[in-house]
Amino acid sequence: MSLGRRFTNTLPIAQLTAEANVKLKPIAVTPAPSPSCLCNLLAVVASALLMPLSAIAQTASPHAIEVPAWFSETFLDLREDAREAAKEGKRLMIYFGQDGCPYCKALMQTNFTQPRIVQKTRSKFVALALNIWGDRQVTGLDGRAMPEKEFARAMRVQFTPTLLFLDESANVVARLNGYYPPHRFEAALDYVAAGLEKKQAFASYMKDAAKDAASDRLHDEPFFMRPPYDLRRGSGSKPLAVIFETPYCSGCDELHKEGFARAEVKAELERFDITRFALGDRAVVITPVGDSARAEEWARALNIVYTPSIVLFDGSGREVIRTEAYLRPFHLAGALAYVSSGAYRTEPSFQRFMKARAERMSREGRPVDLWK
Repeated sequence: MSLGRRFTNTLPIAQLTAEANVKLKPIAVTPAPSPSCLCNLLAVVASALLMPLSAIAQTASPHAIEVPAWFSETFLDLREDAREAAKEGKRLMIYFGQDGCPYCKALMQTNFTQPRIVQKTRSKFVALALNIWGDRQVTGLDGRAMPEKEFARAMRVQFTPTLLFLDESANVVARLNGYYPPHRFEAALDYVAAGLEKKQAFASYMKDAAKDAASDRLHDEPFFMRPPYDLRRGSGSKPLAVIFETPYCSGCDELHKEGFARAEVKAELERFDITRFALGDRAVVITPVGDSARAEEWARALNIVYTPSIVLFDGSGREVIRTEAYLRPFHLAGALAYVSSGAYRTEPSFQRFMKARAERMSREGRPVDLWK
C-alpha cells in the first residue's frame, strides 16, 4: 500500500536551532556581485517568492513517519470536518503523531497495512493527521484557531499516537492515548463506527471486545501492596502506582516478563508504593483522596479502557499521568521517572521531558532505543 505523505518540519529557524540542535554554518563575506549577477539573483529571488508557501515548507524530516495517502487534507476546521464526514455517513478520526515515534510507526506500518483495518477505516471514517510540534492552523472543537502544537497541548496529548474519534456534532466519543495493537484498534473502530457510545461506555465495551491469546491468570509481584488497600497519601508519602490488569492480556504478560525485569524500571519502581487490581475486582479500596469504593467501581470512575493501565499519583494523591496503551520499557521507565523526579511540576509536557531525558542519556554515552 502506498504510504504517501510525511509530516514536515515547519518550525522557525530560531526554534529549530533551540529544540533540534541544528547548527547553522556562518555565512562567508564575498565581494559585491556584478550587475549581471544581480539580475540573475533577482530572478532567483522572484521565482522563490512566487513559489507556494507549502512547497517551501515541505522539507521532510529524516525521521518522518509516513501516513497513508488516503488520509484527508482539509482546512482543519474540525467542527466543519465532522459535519462534512457525517454527510458521507462517516465519523472523524484525528491522529496526533510526531517524527521519530516508534509507536506511530507501528500504527502506520502494522495496523494500517492490514486490509481489513484499512477497509474499515476508509469506509467508516475521515482520517486527519496532526503533528504535535506542527504550526498549521487548526480550528479546534471550541471554535478557537491555533497552531496544531497548541491544539495538541489543549487536548492534553501526552503520548503519541493519540487518536480522537468525533461524532457528527464534533463530540469526542472515544480516545486512544497511545498505540493499540491491531485487534484492539479494530475493536475501537467497531465501537465508534456503530455509534455504540449511545448504549455502552467505551471502557466497558473494550473490557470484553478484544481478548488476547495470553495467560488465564494474573501475575503477582513481591512489590505489590497487600490488603487492606489504604492508598491515602500524606506527608512524606511516596508517589503511588496503581496497575489495572485482566487475565488473557498479552500486554500484561509482557509487562511482568519484560517491563518489570528491566534494571531502569526496577530502579524507578523502588521510588513508588505499588498496587494492582483486576478489572472486576471487588476488593475495598480507600482511594488516594480518601474515598472508599470497590476496586471495580474505582476503575470505572477512572475510566480505565485498556489493560495494562498504570495510573501514577504524586505524594499528595493527585493523578499526574497514566499509561493506557502498549508501552515499551524505555517509556515505562520514563513515565515513572517523570513522576518520581517531580519533573511534572515544572514541565507539563511528558514528550518534552522524554526528549530531554533521551538527550541526556545520549550525552552520558548510554544507549537510547525507544523500542526497547
